[in-house]
Amino acid sequence: MLFSTCAWAQKLSPLGVWTNEDGKAKFEIYQCGDKLCGKIVSLKEPNRNGKAKLDDNNPEKNQRMRPLMGMVFMKGFEYEGGNKWDEGTIYDPESGKTYSCYMKMLGKDKMEVKGYIGISLIGRAQTWTRVN
Repeated sequence: MLFSTCAWAQKLSPLGVWTNEDGKAKFEIYQCGDKLCGKIVSLKEPNRNGKAKLDDNNPEKNQRMRPLMGMVFMKGFEYEGGNKWDEGTIYDPESGKTYSCYMKMLGKDKMEVKGYIGISLIGRAQTWTRVN
């Protein structure tokens, strides 16, 4: 019984490439040490004025020249059990803000990603779709 539960959880892994609801970007969720992280692997519009988009809204001035492509924007996710990874953070390059975050698998190719401040009951959730 335990083996079949583990095998089922493995099928619902968030590892891989995903896109958000508006399709502006693709993200890779990957193993980083004993946790999960996420980075931007493609942008629908990667350039602005003929140059690669940068992290212009970062509150840290020394980070504003880093390109969005390849940026690690999700960090520290720990497996909580079942189909949820929690205790992570997500950085929003459009606002320059970092939020607490969890990822919850809704199926093999659907995942809820929720950023929040304080408690997870209040925040903003998106459904991401796996990219093949």
